[in-house]
Amino acid sequence: MTDTDPLVPVLAGLVVDVVWFLDSCEDDEVDPDSAVKMMESVSWVLGQLPQDQRDRFLKILADLAEAEQDPGRREFLENFPFASGLVEE
Repeated sequence: MTDTDPLVPVLAGLVVDVVWFLDSCEDDEVDPDSAVKMMESVSWVLGQLPQDQRDRFLKILADLAEAEQDPGRREFLENFPFASGLVEE
């Protein structure tokens, strides 16, 4: 995939949306332990990306946040790199 491939930001957005769902769902929707394990798994996988791919992912997240109209999703996109351990505060 190239930087201009429209699939890249869509997939990055989906990763964030899945984590957002797991983070915000009620205990009766998804087992909390399962949600935490999945979110940790996503963070671990993203943390294993080579630095150039990690930087590209972070740039895409920043672009998505800038374009996002929903304030809640924008905030989650902006905080995702810190919450997932991809960058330090």
